[in-house]
Amino acid sequence: MALVALVCASNAMAADFGSPGGPEPANLDAVSELLREDPYALELLISFGTSKGGSAGHLALGIRDGVPGDDRVYSANFYADRSPKHENGFYTDDLMLGIAKQEYLFKTRSSLADSASFGLDFGEIYKRSVIGVRVYGVPSEEQNAIAAYFERINDDYRRAASDTEYHAGEIKYDYMRLNCAKTIASAFHFGAGYSDLEITSAKVFTRRRVVAAAKANIPAETAIKLVKAWHQRGYAMDVVLYQKYGGSTYVDPHDDEPIAFKDLPNRFPSVLSRDFRSDEGEYQDFDNLFAMYLLNNMRKYSVRVDEQSKRLQVEKSRHPMAYREAAALAERDARSDSRNFRLLSRFLPRGKKIGEAGDNAPRDNFPDTGKTAP
Repeated sequence: MALVALVCASNAMAADFGSPGGPEPANLDAVSELLREDPYALELLISFGTSKGGSAGHLALGIRDGVPGDDRVYSANFYADRSPKHENGFYTDDLMLGIAKQEYLFKTRSSLADSASFGLDFGEIYKRSVIGVRVYGVPSEEQNAIAAYFERINDDYRRAASDTEYHAGEIKYDYMRLNCAKTIASAFHFGAGYSDLEITSAKVFTRRRVVAAAKANIPAETAIKLVKAWHQRGYAMDVVLYQKYGGSTYVDPHDDEPIAFKDLPNRFPSVLSRDFRSDEGEYQDFDNLFAMYLLNNMRKYSVRVDEQSKRLQVEKSRHPMAYREAAALAERDARSDSRNFRLLSRFLPRGKKIGEAGDNAPRDNFPDTGKTAP
């Protein structure tokens, strides 16, 4: 009887799927192996925003084989800002976190510490969708230089350095002035020699302590700059959409407003534009439309958690476009659609937004064709 009671109590306390400590997709390893059959070198991971209007999302970078059998994802730590309120109960040992991609996207337990943030530092897809831009042909020397620069940023953070080549002021996380986009752009600009990659610097006005957001590095804008830089260097690219799992009832205790992950907005991270305060699904600005159309045109795979089986399903596009074709089509469609939006016309948009409901072109479903493990 005591054993039965213990088993029942353990089951009652078991975390739900999509919550910290809960179960993970059973076929995660098989799907990871499937996606790694393509010999990409880097993967830029663009996370959707979770706020109602004005959410820039998040940017991270995966480097192939950075950990055994997986990519190592580098991600700026939102809580490494040396704020007194983050001194306890938050992981602040590093400014640039480095974990396996499986953990970053799908796992429900952190290898960093119990204080790591679920849905931000790990287990991203339970909170929001993530777009992966995979880059092919990047020399190993360039990959190593980028990884080394992230370690250099961590060294600067740990010794409380100030006024480095990549940042004026103390090295710590700052939402506008030293954020996820700026740290990644800096690793390419200074570490890998991307001297043509522009890095902006938000300025602080001392009288009112107001950060000039117009000069900040925005994740979506930085992502598009990097995609163009890779094309100019002759690197091939494709895109994977990791779709949000829509059933997580977990509520982050650190959030100001207690909202279950499943009820949070899941919106493409906006560029600074007329759309920046718009809600999910309401983008009409050319730059936002171009980015969403471009990434959708380049999409090779979509990955999602099946609601019933809680297993990952992978769908493959029949005709993913190379960058040049994808960009030309995205520019044509975005100009036409943004013009019609401004005219308040009733029209059927020409472009398809990545992550938009019903945006799937014809697909081959891998579980039905034997491409994933049963």
